[in-house]
Amino acid sequence: MNFSQTNKINTKFKKLVFLTFSLVFLFAGFTINAQKKYTIVIDAGHGGKDPGNLGNGYKEKNIALKVALSVGNELKKNKDIKVLYTRDKDVFIDLWKRGDVANSAKADLFVSIHCDSHTSNAYGAGTFVLGLRGNKKNLEIAKRENSSILLEDNFKDRYVGFDANSVESVVGLSLLQEENLDKSLEIASLIQNNFTFKLKRNDRKVKQDNFQVLRETIMPSVLVELGFLTNKNEGRYLNSKKGQLQMSKSIADAIENYVSNLKINTVIDKISEKDIVETSKNDVEFKVQLASGRNKIETKSYNFKGLTNVERVKVGSYYKYYYGVTSSYKDVIASLSIAKKKGYTSAFVVAFKNGEKISVKEVNKMP
Repeated sequence: MNFSQTNKINTKFKKLVFLTFSLVFLFAGFTINAQKKYTIVIDAGHGGKDPGNLGNGYKEKNIALKVALSVGNELKKNKDIKVLYTRDKDVFIDLWKRGDVANSAKADLFVSIHCDSHTSNAYGAGTFVLGLRGNKKNLEIAKRENSSILLEDNFKDRYVGFDANSVESVVGLSLLQEENLDKSLEIASLIQNNFTFKLKRNDRKVKQDNFQVLRETIMPSVLVELGFLTNKNEGRYLNSKKGQLQMSKSIADAIENYVSNLKINTVIDKISEKDIVETSKNDVEFKVQLASGRNKIETKSYNFKGLTNVERVKVGSYYKYYYGVTSSYKDVIASLSIAKKKGYTSAFVVAFKNGEKISVKEVNKMP
C-alpha cells in the first residue's frame, strides 16, 4: 500500500469518526431538546360583535373558530406541543390582546386564521407574513382585517393616530418584527404548500403585508386566509365539516414539520457553540444582532423594549440593529441573554474585525 492510498484511508477514517461523533451529539442533544414544549398560539379571527366577512351568508368568525379549534386538537396529539387559543368561543377579542396572549406565553409561533372576501368570484387559499409594503390589492386585505381595531373600546388611546384606511398608518405601525421574517416565511411556505399540493386548492401564494394582529407579536407569525366566502363553491366547502377538517389538518401538519425543524436547528446551534472561544480579543468586536429590516427606526430605548445603546448600521437597503458591543465573548453572551429575555428570541451574536464582519468561529483561529 503506497502513501497516497494510506492518506486516502486516513482521510476517510477521520470523516467517519467526525460523522459518528456529530451524530452522537446530535441525537443526545435532540433527546434533551425534545423535552421542551413548543407553545403554539392559534388565533381565530374576529368573533363576538365582529362577524368578519359575511359572504354568501356564511360568517367568517364561526368558520375561523371551528378551524382553529380543529388545528389545536390535532396539535395536542403531539407531546412536544402546547396549544393556546386567543379565543375558544364566540367572543370579541381586541387585536392587541391576541398578541398579548402569545407574548405572555413566550410562544414559539402565532397562527391567525381568517376567511377572505372579494367583489369578484376570486377563490383560493393564501398565507401572509408581516411586511412593510405590499401592492394595492394586498393592502386592501390588510385594511379590512385591521378594521377590527375600530371596534375596540379604547382604540383611540391604544392606537393613537391610527386610521384603518391610511397607508401611512398601516405601514407606520412597525415594531421591528422583521427579525422573525425568515421563520415566518418558513412556516407560511409549509402551510401554503399543503394547501396547494395536498388539497389542490388554488394557490394564492405566500405574501407580505401589514396585518396589525401580526405586528402585535414578538415571535414568528402568520395569517392564513382559508379561502373566499364570497365564492359560492369555496364558501360551501369552508362551511362544511369536510372542508374545515381538511384545512385544519393541512395547517397542523405544517406546524408539526416546522416544530421538527426548530428542534434540529436548536441542536445544531448548541453543538456549534462548543467550538466558540470564550476569551477576549482586543481587535475583535462582538455584537448582538437584534433585528434587521427596511425601516429606519430611532435607536431610542422605547423602540427596543428598554434596551439602551442600540447601534443602527445600514447595509445595502436594510438597516441592522446591534446591542452590547464588546471585545469580550463572555460579555456579549450576557447581552444576548438580556436581549432574549426582552423578547428578541431570534437575536444572535456576530463578530467584526477591523470593521469587517467575520464568522464567530474564525475568532478561534486568531493568535
